[in-house]
Amino acid sequence: MKLQAQFNDFLAETVNLNATRVSLLSEAVLNLKGFIRNSAYGARIKTFARQGSWAHQTIIKPLAGGEYDADLLMFVYPEEGWSASDYVDKLYDVFSASGLYKDKVSRWEYCVTIEYAGVRKVDIAPCVVDRHQPGYEVCNRATNDFEVTRPLEYTDWLVEQNGYSGGNSFRKVTRLLKYLRDIKTTFTCPSVLLTTLVGQQISWLDQGKANYADVPTALLTLVSRLDEWLQARPNKPQVLNPKLTTEDFGQLWTDSQYSNFRNCIHRYQSWIAEAYDCEDRAESIKAWQRVFGDEFGKGVNVLAEKAATDSSRLSVDHYLSETAAHSDGLVDFVKRVGLSILPKWFFKPPYLKNPPWPVSSELIRTINVVAQWHPSKDSMEVRRVVAGDPVPPRGGLWLDVRQPDGSVIPDGYMVQWRITNTGAAAIAANSRRGDFYVSNRRYSRWEPLQYRGVHMAEAFIVRMTDDVLVAQSEPFAVLIE
Repeated sequence: MKLQAQFNDFLAETVNLNATRVSLLSEAVLNLKGFIRNSAYGARIKTFARQGSWAHQTIIKPLAGGEYDADLLMFVYPEEGWSASDYVDKLYDVFSASGLYKDKVSRWEYCVTIEYAGVRKVDIAPCVVDRHQPGYEVCNRATNDFEVTRPLEYTDWLVEQNGYSGGNSFRKVTRLLKYLRDIKTTFTCPSVLLTTLVGQQISWLDQGKANYADVPTALLTLVSRLDEWLQARPNKPQVLNPKLTTEDFGQLWTDSQYSNFRNCIHRYQSWIAEAYDCEDRAESIKAWQRVFGDEFGKGVNVLAEKAATDSSRLSVDHYLSETAAHSDGLVDFVKRVGLSILPKWFFKPPYLKNPPWPVSSELIRTINVVAQWHPSKDSMEVRRVVAGDPVPPRGGLWLDVRQPDGSVIPDGYMVQWRITNTGAAAIAANSRRGDFYVSNRRYSRWEPLQYRGVHMAEAFIVRMTDDVLVAQSEPFAVLIE
């Protein structure tokens, strides 16, 4: 089960870096930039830029007792007579000479780090601009070498991949996987390597696809693709920087670390698929908790939900099996419990007609049916109806169809409607239907409301040039009292 609400809460409350920490980080960076510009550093500063998870918007909240950090690139012009190590060492010197920062500063291979009371830290890396040719170089203090880098281009690539996935899916999935890495500690994968691996599973062909319709679907899509990629590579592969192919992020792993990562992703993919496919809500929450721990769905009383679900299942089984015509009592039951209680087979009665058109290999399943209730076909009085809303057995619905972004279907297509009735009243009147009907107004269809029961409307988009079915909606449930 997707459990979209639980995923949204999990990201907002547990995974994402909260607004207070972001504000503190931004304030600290602003002060650091001002301090460096006014210091006696020596090299002329061109600009600063965010780098790493902060720039890529994949930064996550630290675990309890942990710290969060940000990477800041400091672009500087070449300084006559300076070696690579000088750019880092002299930056360290100006912080060490400051009463405010001397107890907070440390230096590393490529950067200087300012740490605030073990809660947050900022890594500042000098990056030399156009030293011998156009481009950027970071400074390796350990080897005293300048190393070519493409940080801005890499960030642009990630922004592009995120755009292809839609709905910020790439960033959300990356944050979830980083949380999984940190909370479970079962595998090793540095953030830049993990981010690149996830980004490589996305292409421009993914734009508008149902694979990213929501967070759990995007998670299943990308982890499944990553698992398939890893299983095809038993030995540690290259993972090249897409904007600097001389840089192999795969070297950040040892052979044993890669083998372990490959095995872990394979196991987590199977757990994610199991949780996604689980039809019982309470069991699905437990399955997702096996992946992400008890913080997922922490506001849900799983045992209480399971008891309520089991009780509801007994009731719905009673209503659905009471008569082949479907009991009238089902309407009141669905009004009380909701559509989610209906099993998938309910929406596929045996008299349902199959689509008569050849089906596209890239069938889209994210188009949406929208409905408005009118007391009569041409009435100006209108009420928006969502799936499962109770409607009276009078007047009718104007049914329409929209693309995932809410826009209308473009020219060159026709919309066919499959209308299906259930319930004793419709069956007694020999009006089960389940066949296909044309639109009345371009892409819209009028359906009068008459028989008590749970009925269905589905939209099928057919390309007119070759009569191929290219898109299909989920059943839109109409609950007539």
